[in-house]
Amino acid sequence: MENTEKSEMPENPKKNSSFKIMAVILALVVAVLVWQLIITKTKVNTFTVEKEKTQLKNISLQKELDSLVTEHEKIKTENSTMSGKLSEQDSLITAKADEIQQLIASQADYSRIKKKLEYLRGITQGYVTKIDSLYTVNKVLKEENTEIKDKFEKEQTKSTELAKDKENLSQKVNLASTLKAYNIKGTPIRMKSTEEVAEEKAKRAERIKVSFTLSENLIAPSGLKTIYVRLAGPDEKILTVSEDDENAFSYNGEKLQFSMKEDIAYENKAQNIAIYWDKTAEFVVGTYYVSVFTDGILIGESQFTLK
Repeated sequence: MENTEKSEMPENPKKNSSFKIMAVILALVVAVLVWQLIITKTKVNTFTVEKEKTQLKNISLQKELDSLVTEHEKIKTENSTMSGKLSEQDSLITAKADEIQQLIASQADYSRIKKKLEYLRGITQGYVTKIDSLYTVNKVLKEENTEIKDKFEKEQTKSTELAKDKENLSQKVNLASTLKAYNIKGTPIRMKSTEEVAEEKAKRAERIKVSFTLSENLIAPSGLKTIYVRLAGPDEKILTVSEDDENAFSYNGEKLQFSMKEDIAYENKAQNIAIYWDKTAEFVVGTYYVSVFTDGILIGESQFTLK
């Protein structure tokens, strides 16, 4: 039997050559793209770095400008009496500061802004020098007037001390002439026939009797006195017939509602007084508070309890 062998097909030289050319071209394209990518990235990094440097410079310039402006405003405030005489130079400083602020905002050339800042610094230093000169002139004038002012202050001190002594004396007289209320008692009562009977039970009480002794005072003005009594319930609400101005009196510049009032003829002697509050609504259980006033002054306080 005869054996036949297949012979292999020979490679095409042209096909291999084309493939190699394409591979070289692709490699070159990739290399160019990689190179462009590197260049672009480098430019971006460089731009970013430059931008950050510019921002840092602007921040530094802004801080320097803010420091100059703040210092200038401080000097103006501390020397307000003198700075009014330098309004023209003050306006120049403000204008230059605004100009530099605009240059910083527009990111102008760093060295240009720096020069203008140095110029502004020189103006502000000159401003301080002029204020010092004005103070020197004023100091001479002040020294000439020192003796006159010292004499005036001494006389003023004497007048003040006399006024204080007069005021203290007036306060002592007012204090000494103030009336007091002693032995203040709030007594819940009910009527048994024509007699008053003390009653501790809230539901059985019909009236509240407030009694006290008005003090003796020989230097207090005698004559008609109006006594005001305020009764506050356990809820701290004032018992009053009405909350209008007719049922109010003045105390420390305020209008206060009163529960009862009594006009008495005061003759500088101790006097026993009793004033009544008639029930207008059921009394509630708890602690009641009594305050007594006259001549716009609180003269006594007390409290009692209903069970």
